[in-house]
Amino acid sequence: MKKMIREKTRAALQVIAGSNELPSLEAVVVEEPRDPSHGHLATNAALALAKALGHKPRELADKIIGAISDPEGYISATTVAGPGFVNFKLSNKWWAKALSDIIAAGPDYGRKPLTGRKVQVEYVSANPTGPLHVGHGRGAAIGDALARILAFTGDEVVREYYINDAGRQMRILGASVLARAKELQGGTEEFPADHYRGEYIYDLAKEVLADKTLTPPNFWALPDEEKIPFLSQFAGQRILNGIKKDLEDFRAIQEVFFSETSLYEKGLVFKALSYLKETGRSFDKDGALWFNSAPLGDDKDRVLIKSDGEKTYLAADIAYHQDKFARGFDLVVDVWGADHHGYIPRMKAAVAALGYKPDQLGVVLVQLVSLLRGGQLVSMSTRAGEFVTLREVVAEVGVDAARFLFLTRGHESPLDFDLEVAKAQSRDNPVYYVQYVCARIYSLIQKSGFEPLKASLTKDGAPLLVEPEEVDLIRHLQTFPETVETAARRLEPHLLTAYLTGAARLFHQYYGRHRLIAEENEPLSRARIALAAAIRQVTVIGLNLLGVAAPERM
Repeated sequence: MKKMIREKTRAALQVIAGSNELPSLEAVVVEEPRDPSHGHLATNAALALAKALGHKPRELADKIIGAISDPEGYISATTVAGPGFVNFKLSNKWWAKALSDIIAAGPDYGRKPLTGRKVQVEYVSANPTGPLHVGHGRGAAIGDALARILAFTGDEVVREYYINDAGRQMRILGASVLARAKELQGGTEEFPADHYRGEYIYDLAKEVLADKTLTPPNFWALPDEEKIPFLSQFAGQRILNGIKKDLEDFRAIQEVFFSETSLYEKGLVFKALSYLKETGRSFDKDGALWFNSAPLGDDKDRVLIKSDGEKTYLAADIAYHQDKFARGFDLVVDVWGADHHGYIPRMKAAVAALGYKPDQLGVVLVQLVSLLRGGQLVSMSTRAGEFVTLREVVAEVGVDAARFLFLTRGHESPLDFDLEVAKAQSRDNPVYYVQYVCARIYSLIQKSGFEPLKASLTKDGAPLLVEPEEVDLIRHLQTFPETVETAARRLEPHLLTAYLTGAARLFHQYYGRHRLIAEENEPLSRARIALAAAIRQVTVIGLNLLGVAAPERM
């Protein structure tokens, strides 16, 4: 739609310019006017190019209208508005052509050819110290949907999980299992306040006590300090296996699991720190090694190696991102929790220090999820180990409802997730509202016996679909490729949930006002079933990009 108007406007401007070179059209935009009564599309071409072409804006707008060539009859009216905007109203003939093109594109409607760009999306990356909770679930839904959308718009995408399996938190995990094992064996020591709580720690302790083959000979006779590393590794692997299973069940498949420990084992941290030193991006001060990040956009310089020789998390993260780019990725997208907001400028600075452009790092910050039941807040105290796991939520509401609801709001906004709404079979449940469109249209197609691909959208040369609701639906379908492209560019998959909800609303309104199968008018019925099939087709594509099923029956 926009492309057609853009091309006709450009052709008109070339006629007006004559033999003169056409000025740059970079500032020319084609968009929907704020007031729908002005038409379907508008361009600012006359305003943007009036000076370059030697005309007053409104005068140039009139000339553009006069020079527009439309032998196909796609434009039904053109007007000049305001200081020089040109408004276009499209004809029913155009909408028939547009719908025909959508149907012909099939499941590839909106898909872009491969661009050659390699993109890595790293998401979830939860410490393997406990099962995934609902907050991780939102990050998983966002990260996986982004990967699907980026692949659909032409990128070669790799999904990755960064396993934080080095450092203090893993030691505390092993110590937590040991403390619970002692308790199960009759010990009376008070459980340390900073240790991990929750039933899963008891389960791990019970498992390692019950199966003697899991531990080395005479393991329980060893000093506690020698038990903890083994229990850390044992518990971390068990928890990671559970995380992998939860992600698989949630349709968030990770292709690469990258261990933080491997950064040290392979010397990648040393390599990154050496590079920073060689390029003058680090310096020694007060017995510590510092990253000179302030000149690169950070608010201050950062410590890489403390005075006691301990490396900071930032040192490992710089090494990890250097490895990402060394693997040939043109863009790396990190999906982080909301508490990492202050970490963005230092990682952007690190990317620049490594010799890459800061905008080659995209960061998506996922805000918190409040779990509700019938409007009432459900307690999620991670300190007490009473958090609600992603597995529990999926078991109660299903994968489709969980994924769709996690994606109903932008990642920068907090999300209220109501379990009762997620289970409701009503329009109050957005995923049910959208999925019902797929099921209802499938039933209509089966009942009609028509083949949508063979339907004619005209009769005696005149378009059959002329009702305002039909035009609104086709117009909405035409914006799908642009919506997907915008979601990919802005890293905002929630734009698709909003699009699909809007499409469902338009279809339900249409279905309520018009009979789609009318025996007395078979040509019109065939055209309306073709429109319905196109709506289902686009809805299926959109749901697939969100990792949500498109049912034939409900």
